[in-house]
Amino acid sequence: MSFLEITAFLLRGFRISLLIFAVTLAAAIPLGLPIAFCSMSRIKPVAAVSKVFVWIVRGVPLMLQIFIIYYVPGLVFHYQLFGDLDRYFLLNHGIEDAGRIIAVLIAFAVNYACYFSEIYRGGIESISRGQYEAGQVLGMTKSQIFFRVILLQVVKRIVPPMSNEIITLIKDTALANCIMVAEIIKQAKDLAATKALIWPLFYTGAFYLAFVGLLTLLLGRLEKKLSYFSG
Repeated sequence: MSFLEITAFLLRGFRISLLIFAVTLAAAIPLGLPIAFCSMSRIKPVAAVSKVFVWIVRGVPLMLQIFIIYYVPGLVFHYQLFGDLDRYFLLNHGIEDAGRIIAVLIAFAVNYACYFSEIYRGGIESISRGQYEAGQVLGMTKSQIFFRVILLQVVKRIVPPMSNEIITLIKDTALANCIMVAEIIKQAKDLAATKALIWPLFYTGAFYLAFVGLLTLLLGRLEKKLSYFSG
């Protein structure tokens, strides 16, 4: 295979990596907020359950969570949910690995939602109580105080740690190959197995570096736009 053919082959896998990245962000960013509110709830059982859930998800390796979501339905309920989804989408829509990808997306969305929830919680709790009290003195409701006074300050404070998690996410997509999802690392491993070509495995690093570089520039610009909150 020529260099261009190998690049095109790897790009097909990188599209799957980008799909996992985009869908995870779209699901985890909003999902993290209610989890954060539950962790901060004054209702102790709600806060306790939320904190234990976050602790478990953050404490268990993401690869193991993928295995749990993909294999446990079959082991416990004797129902191959994601295997059936694989067959359904392949037979009816010609889409390969759809069930496996769905399992990966569930695992990634839940995992990153828990990480984001802790970032949200830290950002919200870092705002001084006096700002809430000042808003109440001015006759603002709790929701008005949060969305008009607190939210933008929280966004400013959470952008740096969120940026780190977002950059980590694109690299974590490589874990999808643990259940044979054809992302870029899996594509490179297939070349090694079928064509005895090892260098494409190292070449995949260029794809990650390029995308991480783009993310770094975009997130850096976002931080600069929010710099008016500094001081």
